[in-house]
Amino acid sequence: MDSPSISVIVPTYNERDNVRPLVDRMRRALAGLDFEVVFVDDSEDETHEVIARLAKEDPRIRLVRRTGRRGLATAVVDGVAVARGGICCVLDADLQHPPEALRLLLRALEATAADVAVASRYVPGGSYRTFTCGRRLASWVATMLARLLIRRARLIADPMSGFFAFRRAILDGIVLRPVGYKILLEVLTRARIRKVAEVPYAFDARAGGRSKLTLRQNWEYLAHLARLARAHPEDLRAVRFAAVGGSGVVVNTGVLWGLVRGGLHYAEAGPIAILAATTWNFCWNDAFTWGDRRSRTAVELGGRYVRYWAITGLGSALQYAVLLGLTALGCPYLLANLFGIGAASVWNFGALGRWTWTDSEERIQRVLYGAASASNEQAVSV
Repeated sequence: MDSPSISVIVPTYNERDNVRPLVDRMRRALAGLDFEVVFVDDSEDETHEVIARLAKEDPRIRLVRRTGRRGLATAVVDGVAVARGGICCVLDADLQHPPEALRLLLRALEATAADVAVASRYVPGGSYRTFTCGRRLASWVATMLARLLIRRARLIADPMSGFFAFRRAILDGIVLRPVGYKILLEVLTRARIRKVAEVPYAFDARAGGRSKLTLRQNWEYLAHLARLARAHPEDLRAVRFAAVGGSGVVVNTGVLWGLVRGGLHYAEAGPIAILAATTWNFCWNDAFTWGDRRSRTAVELGGRYVRYWAITGLGSALQYAVLLGLTALGCPYLLANLFGIGAASVWNFGALGRWTWTDSEERIQRVLYGAASASNEQAVSV
């Protein structure tokens, strides 16, 4: 049998009721194309039996049955290892990823010459109406964490997507070591990628079975982020920024406590504590977070200090807006404030690296030409 040009990789865990409808829809969606479907199954029910029967009916369907090994991300890695197509597509078996969007992903790869095409809920035309408010909030927090820690997660609007296609050549010689279920982050971080495209899709309701999202998977996601943050030296900058920010909280609290303890009213002590913490953070960010771009002259240091105050001031305004907005929706004020801090941190980190710790010539070029990045990596929507 000749090798197909497209391999669709579907990890399955107890999805016996969804497999046949999924295959039927994929056949219609990919009619006229040379493709195979690789199911990687960890199920404890009869899912593998359903797939095996389908494989007898259609030689384009293949089954990889795993025992003693579990996890969506590792299932995709094992599927890629046996896939024969030059283009690999990944989607879930629960029908929340509509197979009809596979054509859009393949068209995006061809039209934009991208290395990866991602089906996104967050670009115009995309949606995730089936998410509850709690699930939306959890997704937003997870996305913000990824953007803060992983530079390549900022290439696209939906780095948490589990529905995407990529050219298999970008993984040649690359060892993937995912933890948990967010395989796209692993591919974005480790693969040789020059361009990423996004296409919109509507995240559908689960057709059958139960959601696999658990507290353990949330913990594994955090562990995966920590591992990926060490994959590229540039990503460690976000870790350093977070460490400096944490130390600034200690400085702010300590100065405030000391001044009030010494007899100053907290309303007067507060601005002094903010000034001390902000100056502390600036000095350490200059020497540690962006140490490779540290200020070389007093004039450069002063200019950066002014820009630092302007950017973090906007960050504080964003934090306050999030606090007011979420509390108006009924969120507890302490939790709302934490979300505000997270949003402000993402803004501060991105804006400071873009406008404060950068060469003046590069900054001018960004203003004149709207350069999105100093690298060749790009994100486009189609």
